[in-house]
Amino acid sequence: MLSHLSIRDIVLIERLDLGFERGLSVLTGETGAGKSILLDSLSLALGARGDGGLVRQGAERGQVTAVFDVPLDHPARLLLRDNGFDDDGDLIFRRRQNADGRTKVFINDQPASVSLMRQAGQLLVEIHGQHDDRALVEPDAHRQLLDAFGGLQSASSDVSELYAWWRKSAKNAANHRARVEEAAREADYLRDSVAELDVLSPIDGEEEELAEQRARMMRAEKIAADINEANDMLSGHASPVPVLSSLLRKLERKSAEVPGLLDEIITTLDGALHQLSDAQMATETAIREAEYDPRELEDCEERLFALRAASRKYSVPVSELPALAARMVANLAALDAGEEQMAVLDGIVAEAEAAYGAAARALSIRRHETATMLADAVMAELPALKLEQAEFIVQIETDESHSGPDGIDQIAFHVRTNPGTRAGPILKVASGGELSRFLLALKVALADRGSAPTLVFDEIDTGVGGAVADAIGQRLKRLSGKVQVLSVTHAPQVAARASTHMLIAKASDGGATLTTRVSMMDINSRQEEIARMLAGASVTEEARAAAGRLLSENL
Repeated sequence: MLSHLSIRDIVLIERLDLGFERGLSVLTGETGAGKSILLDSLSLALGARGDGGLVRQGAERGQVTAVFDVPLDHPARLLLRDNGFDDDGDLIFRRRQNADGRTKVFINDQPASVSLMRQAGQLLVEIHGQHDDRALVEPDAHRQLLDAFGGLQSASSDVSELYAWWRKSAKNAANHRARVEEAAREADYLRDSVAELDVLSPIDGEEEELAEQRARMMRAEKIAADINEANDMLSGHASPVPVLSSLLRKLERKSAEVPGLLDEIITTLDGALHQLSDAQMATETAIREAEYDPRELEDCEERLFALRAASRKYSVPVSELPALAARMVANLAALDAGEEQMAVLDGIVAEAEAAYGAAARALSIRRHETATMLADAVMAELPALKLEQAEFIVQIETDESHSGPDGIDQIAFHVRTNPGTRAGPILKVASGGELSRFLLALKVALADRGSAPTLVFDEIDTGVGGAVADAIGQRLKRLSGKVQVLSVTHAPQVAARASTHMLIAKASDGGATLTTRVSMMDINSRQEEIARMLAGASVTEEARAAAGRLLSENL
């Protein structure tokens, strides 16, 4: 319920703090006193469109704070939790409106968006008037109200879940069928490609290894002639080794004749011969290592050519050929297994569709039964509201070919205001006064089902006579036993039934400026205000007496 409303600098309201109780609260006052300002302020705190023109003249900004006391499992709390808001304690909605048009929103002192405030506000308060049609304009609202009246929300939720499963299953099957059909169109190409790649058998990293091997063999080919020439110089006919060996032996024989003279020469020549011998062995080793089979180079080049040709053909790098081959094999396998899998998926779709259809049909049967009960409940309220000739109809069109997440029913509230006339949508057929009374009857029939915890009725008794006003008061009082009801009224019969009565009036601030004030009324001031509502500008003793009787009958 709405427990507190605080308004600062909005239109004619400078400073106002109101506390609200459960039950029926009424707001009365002369025309132009500011009742609409109070409702506009509440609407602003519920996410209505902001406007710099709402700010009191001379002020930079206005502010409205609405405090709500609702159970911990209320949908508004769940919505705020889902959006990361702390919802411990009361829910505090604060809207700051600047004169330049800018606006700021806070929920539980955390910055929020206007859209979130509006979403949560719709779960907390409903504001209805003669020209207000939010509860009656959308067919979705009609369906929700019917489901709420019949306690069908759980069944409706099950239907939505089954519909989602059915559509998801159908989408999975369609996607798989598309893949199978695409694979079938490419089946011959796939089989040829798989066979070709199977023969080629590309290996990860093979291109780099072959390229390095080919480069090594080509480098060896280039230097083989130089190595052979070096080998001929060291080991062939022109080798200096025999000459140097003969010279070394001669010097060794002569060294005894001239001791010490030839020792250095002999040592140097001996070392040179050993180094030449090492060089001979090194060149021989190099020759062996540089040797390659020309056929090996040819095979290497042919392999590289085949890999790169396949790379161009399939438009992928050589390194991705193994993965491509694996994908093509998998696609063929999917093609081969596709029909079997397709049958499985089609079976799931059929199962989901059947489950949805059964649940939707069962829900439709219950909706048709509930529609009759709701229509009867609303019709029972109409005679007292001087709509005894009217007929309220819950029209349901059931069409399984137009199934959806809400089932197979299209639901709309129709009325016939006079016998013999054509029934039609409630918004098109009912006048403003009739619409408000139909709405009240509907709300009374629904009681606290499908309703926000706070209902605000804005002058729905305008233009009705005493008996109808009394009937409206009776129903507002009865409704207030289930939900909190706030009513802006000009009808003394409604005001007399309230548990809380607030008077809205304009007062001077000591200068030329008028401000809107709201005062809580005791039993004596209530009698005087109801007498004014009965008598008009001049309150007579008869009016006071009639007001006293009204109050005594309803307190």
